[in-house]
Amino acid sequence: MTQKPETQPGSGPYEGYVTWPGWDPHEDFLGPFYHRKDGDKYRTAFVVEQKHINGGGAVHGGLLMSFADHSIFVFAQDVLGERVSGVTITLNGEFVSAGQLGDFVESTGEVVRETRSLVFVRGIIHTGDTVLLNYSAIIKKPPQK
Repeated sequence: MTQKPETQPGSGPYEGYVTWPGWDPHEDFLGPFYHRKDGDKYRTAFVVEQKHINGGGAVHGGLLMSFADHSIFVFAQDVLGERVSGVTITLNGEFVSAGQLGDFVESTGEVVRETRSLVFVRGIIHTGDTVLLNYSAIIKKPPQK
């Protein structure tokens, strides 16, 4: 992908959010995941559906990590520019609490540092005041052409 994907506006709980359908088939399958800009930062969101639940009845940890991976690229999009591409080279997370069916889950975060070839990002995934996951990641920027 060489250009920022087209956005589609959300509705209902996603009023004010947009999504990037068709950009990442895996994220389309898991989500859809939404995002919006709040001031100079971004926020991502999804509502927990039955397909997101693990065998124990809570949100699957793998889904939360996939959502974190999606979120780091949203948070870094201003740094990555029109490319909004790169490779996740590390993604670390600490599970804090469990989400439940029907929860409105959001992630907030920020770019901590940018170098010539790397972007360092951190964030939290939460539902209301309950933190579900703390995470940090490093994105490898694509080579400049």
